[in-house]
Amino acid sequence: MLRKIIKIDREKCNGCGICADACHEGAIGIVDGKAKLLREDYCDGLGDCLPACPAGAISFEEREAPAYNEAAVKEARRNKSAEKLPCGCPGTALKTIRREETQAENVTVHSHLSQWPVQIKLVPVNAPYLDGANLLVAADCTAYAYGNFHNDFIKNRITLIGCPKLDMVDYTEKLTQIISGNDIKSVTVVRMEVPCCGGIENAVKQALQNSGKFIPWSIVTISTDGQIIE
Repeated sequence: MLRKIIKIDREKCNGCGICADACHEGAIGIVDGKAKLLREDYCDGLGDCLPACPAGAISFEEREAPAYNEAAVKEARRNKSAEKLPCGCPGTALKTIRREETQAENVTVHSHLSQWPVQIKLVPVNAPYLDGANLLVAADCTAYAYGNFHNDFIKNRITLIGCPKLDMVDYTEKLTQIISGNDIKSVTVVRMEVPCCGGIENAVKQALQNSGKFIPWSIVTISTDGQIIE
Protein backbone atom coordinates (compact mmCIF):
# COMPACT_ATOMS: atom_id res chain seq x y z
CA MET A 1 0.00 0.00 0.00
CA LEU A 2 1.04 3.62 -0.56
CA ARG A 3 1.57 5.36 2.79
CA LYS A 4 3.76 7.75 4.76
CA ILE A 5 6.80 6.17 6.37
CA ILE A 6 10.14 7.35 7.72
CA LYS A 7 13.33 7.52 5.67
CA ILE A 8 16.81 7.39 7.29
CA ASP A 9 19.77 9.05 5.59
CA ARG A 10 22.68 6.80 6.60
CA GLU A 11 25.22 9.39 5.43
CA LYS A 12 23.91 11.92 7.96
CA CYS A 13 23.28 9.38 10.74
CA ASN A 14 25.88 9.49 13.53
CA GLY A 15 24.69 6.29 15.19
CA CYS A 16 23.72 7.95 18.47
CA GLY A 17 20.68 5.69 18.88
CA ILE A 18 18.35 8.43 20.15
CA CYS A 19 15.86 7.73 17.37
CA ALA A 20 15.69 4.06 18.36
CA ASP A 21 14.92 5.07 21.94
CA ALA A 22 12.31 7.58 20.77
CA CYS A 23 10.51 5.05 18.53
CA HIS A 24 7.79 3.72 20.79
CA GLU A 25 6.96 0.97 18.27
CA GLY A 26 10.48 -0.51 18.18
CA ALA A 27 10.75 -0.09 14.41
CA ILE A 28 14.29 1.37 14.47
CA GLY A 29 17.54 -0.29 15.50
CA ILE A 30 21.26 0.37 15.21
CA VAL A 31 22.98 -1.83 12.60
CA ASP A 32 26.69 -1.48 11.85
CA GLY A 33 26.78 1.78 13.78
CA LYS A 34 23.91 3.41 11.89
CA ALA A 35 20.16 3.72 12.46
CA LYS A 36 18.03 1.41 10.32
CA LEU A 37 14.30 0.88 9.86
CA LEU A 38 14.14 -2.78 10.89
CA ARG A 39 10.44 -3.39 10.39
CA GLU A 40 8.41 -1.26 7.98
CA ASP A 41 5.22 -2.76 9.39
CA TYR A 42 6.22 -1.49 12.87
CA CYS A 43 6.46 2.14 11.68
CA ASP A 44 3.16 3.92 12.31
CA GLY A 45 4.24 7.03 10.39
CA LEU A 46 3.70 9.39 13.32
CA GLY A 47 7.36 10.39 13.44
CA ASP A 48 8.27 10.52 17.13
CA CYS A 49 11.83 9.80 15.97
CA LEU A 50 12.10 12.94 13.80
CA PRO A 51 12.55 15.60 16.51
CA ALA A 52 14.77 13.21 18.48
CA CYS A 53 17.41 12.99 15.72
CA PRO A 54 20.21 15.53 16.39
CA ALA A 55 21.74 14.97 12.94
CA GLY A 56 18.58 15.63 10.90
CA ALA A 57 18.96 12.21 9.30
CA ILE A 58 15.27 11.24 9.45
CA SER A 59 12.50 12.47 7.18
CA PHE A 60 9.13 11.32 5.87
CA GLU A 61 8.49 9.86 2.46
CA GLU A 62 5.38 8.46 0.81
CA ARG A 63 5.97 5.11 -0.86
CA GLU A 64 4.82 1.54 -1.14
CA ALA A 65 5.20 -0.17 2.24
CA PRO A 66 3.44 -2.83 4.31
CA ALA A 67 0.55 -1.58 6.42
CA TYR A 68 1.23 -0.74 10.04
CA ASN A 69 0.82 -3.97 12.02
CA GLU A 70 -0.42 -2.97 15.45
CA ALA A 71 -0.94 -6.58 16.53
CA ALA A 72 2.70 -7.46 15.78
CA VAL A 73 3.90 -4.41 17.70
CA LYS A 74 1.84 -5.39 20.75
CA GLU A 75 3.19 -8.93 20.60
CA ALA A 76 6.76 -7.59 20.47
CA ARG A 77 6.02 -5.46 23.52
CA ARG A 78 4.73 -8.47 25.42
CA ASN A 79 7.89 -10.40 24.53
CA LYS A 80 9.97 -7.55 25.92
CA SER A 81 8.08 -7.47 29.20
CA ALA A 82 10.17 -10.22 30.78
CA GLU A 83 13.50 -8.53 30.06
CA LYS A 84 15.55 -6.94 32.80
CA LEU A 85 17.41 -3.66 32.55
CA PRO A 86 20.98 -3.37 33.90
CA CYS A 87 19.60 -1.56 36.95
CA GLY A 88 17.40 -4.57 37.77
CA CYS A 89 14.11 -2.92 36.75
CA PRO A 90 11.73 -5.03 34.64
CA GLY A 91 12.06 -4.09 30.99
CA THR A 92 8.33 -3.82 30.26
CA ALA A 93 9.28 -2.69 26.76
CA LEU A 94 10.80 0.53 28.12
CA LYS A 95 13.47 0.43 25.43
CA THR A 96 10.86 0.52 22.70
CA ILE A 97 7.85 2.19 24.28
CA ARG A 98 8.49 5.88 24.59
CA ARG A 99 4.93 7.12 24.55
CA GLU A 100 1.98 6.19 26.72
CA GLU A 101 -1.42 7.50 25.71
CA THR A 102 -4.28 7.99 28.13
CA GLN A 103 -7.71 9.31 27.32
CA ALA A 104 -8.98 11.92 29.74
CA GLU A 105 -11.66 14.38 28.73
CA ASN A 106 -10.90 13.59 25.06
CA VAL A 107 -7.26 14.71 25.44
CA THR A 108 -4.39 12.42 24.44
CA VAL A 109 -1.31 12.81 26.62
CA HIS A 110 2.01 11.83 25.04
CA SER A 111 5.19 10.86 26.82
CA HIS A 112 8.28 12.60 25.45
CA LEU A 113 10.80 10.56 27.41
CA SER A 114 13.55 9.57 24.96
CA GLN A 115 15.93 7.47 27.06
CA TRP A 116 16.21 5.06 29.97
CA PRO A 117 17.26 5.01 32.78
CA VAL A 118 16.51 8.50 34.08
CA GLN A 119 17.69 8.33 37.70
CA ILE A 120 20.95 10.27 38.07
CA LYS A 121 22.59 7.44 40.00
CA LEU A 122 21.79 4.92 37.23
CA VAL A 123 22.59 6.88 34.08
CA PRO A 124 25.95 5.82 32.54
CA VAL A 125 28.26 8.84 32.33
CA ASN A 126 29.21 7.92 28.75
CA ALA A 127 25.75 7.01 27.45
CA PRO A 128 25.57 7.87 23.71
CA TYR A 129 22.43 9.94 24.13
CA LEU A 130 24.30 12.40 26.36
CA ASP A 131 26.56 13.58 23.54
CA GLY A 132 25.05 16.74 22.05
CA ALA A 133 22.19 16.67 24.54
CA ASN A 134 20.09 19.45 25.94
CA LEU A 135 20.08 18.22 29.52
CA LEU A 136 17.15 18.37 31.94
CA VAL A 137 18.04 17.83 35.61
CA ALA A 138 14.81 17.64 37.56
CA ALA A 139 13.82 17.02 41.15
CA ASP A 140 11.60 13.94 41.51
CA CYS A 141 8.51 15.84 42.66
CA THR A 142 8.42 18.36 39.82
CA ALA A 143 6.84 15.99 37.31
CA TYR A 144 3.98 15.32 39.74
CA ALA A 145 3.45 18.93 40.69
CA TYR A 146 3.57 20.48 37.21
CA GLY A 147 0.86 19.08 34.95
CA ASN A 148 2.44 19.79 31.55
CA PHE A 149 5.88 18.57 32.51
CA HIS A 150 6.46 16.34 29.48
CA ASN A 151 5.58 18.96 26.90
CA ASP A 152 7.30 21.89 28.60
CA PHE A 153 10.43 20.23 29.95
CA ILE A 154 11.09 16.62 28.87
CA LYS A 155 10.38 17.16 25.17
CA ASN A 156 13.61 17.36 23.12
CA ARG A 157 15.76 16.97 26.23
CA ILE A 158 17.64 14.14 27.93
CA THR A 159 16.12 13.71 31.38
CA LEU A 160 17.94 13.10 34.67
CA ILE A 161 15.97 12.98 37.91
CA GLY A 162 16.86 12.77 41.57
CA CYS A 163 16.14 13.86 45.11
CA PRO A 164 19.16 14.67 47.30
CA LYS A 165 17.09 14.39 50.46
CA LEU A 166 15.66 10.93 49.79
CA ASP A 167 18.71 9.52 48.00
CA MET A 168 21.02 10.98 50.64
CA VAL A 169 23.71 11.61 48.05
CA ASP A 170 25.58 14.57 46.56
CA TYR A 171 25.07 14.43 42.80
CA THR A 172 27.91 16.88 42.12
CA GLU A 173 30.55 14.30 41.19
CA LYS A 174 28.27 12.31 38.86
CA LEU A 175 26.96 15.44 37.15
CA THR A 176 30.51 16.77 36.77
CA GLN A 177 31.47 13.55 34.97
CA ILE A 178 28.45 13.79 32.68
CA ILE A 179 29.02 17.45 31.79
CA SER A 180 32.81 17.15 31.46
CA GLY A 181 32.76 13.98 29.38
CA ASN A 182 30.03 14.89 26.88
CA ASP A 183 29.18 17.70 24.49
CA ILE A 184 26.26 19.05 26.53
CA LYS A 185 24.49 21.88 24.69
CA SER A 186 22.45 23.29 27.57
CA VAL A 187 21.30 22.46 31.09
CA THR A 188 17.84 23.15 32.49
CA VAL A 189 17.26 22.59 36.20
CA VAL A 190 13.68 22.13 37.40
CA ARG A 191 13.22 22.14 41.17
CA MET A 192 10.47 22.60 43.71
CA GLU A 193 10.23 25.74 45.83
CA VAL A 194 10.91 23.76 49.03
CA PRO A 195 14.37 24.31 50.62
CA CYS A 196 15.56 20.70 50.28
CA CYS A 197 15.43 21.06 46.48
CA GLY A 198 18.30 23.50 46.76
CA GLY A 199 20.56 20.44 46.88
CA ILE A 200 19.93 19.52 43.26
CA GLU A 201 20.33 23.12 42.13
CA ASN A 202 23.62 23.49 43.97
CA ALA A 203 24.91 20.19 42.58
CA VAL A 204 24.31 21.36 39.02
CA LYS A 205 25.91 24.74 39.65
CA GLN A 206 28.99 23.10 41.19
CA ALA A 207 29.21 20.55 38.38
CA LEU A 208 29.11 23.29 35.75
CA GLN A 209 31.84 25.14 37.60
CA ASN A 210 33.96 22.00 38.00
CA SER A 211 33.66 21.18 34.31
CA GLY A 212 35.26 24.47 33.28
CA LYS A 213 32.80 24.71 30.39
CA PHE A 214 30.62 27.67 29.45
CA ILE A 215 27.23 26.04 28.87
CA PRO A 216 23.89 27.87 28.77
CA TRP A 217 21.88 26.94 31.84
CA SER A 218 18.67 27.96 33.56
CA ILE A 219 16.69 27.17 36.69
CA VAL A 220 12.91 26.81 36.81
CA THR A 221 11.19 26.67 40.20
CA ILE A 222 7.80 24.98 40.64
CA SER A 223 5.48 25.93 43.49
CA THR A 224 3.78 23.29 45.65
CA ASP A 225 0.50 24.05 43.87
CA GLY A 226 2.04 23.30 40.47
CA GLN A 227 2.83 26.76 39.13
CA ILE A 228 6.06 28.13 37.69
CA ILE A 229 7.47 30.77 40.01
CA GLU A 230 8.78 33.70 37.99
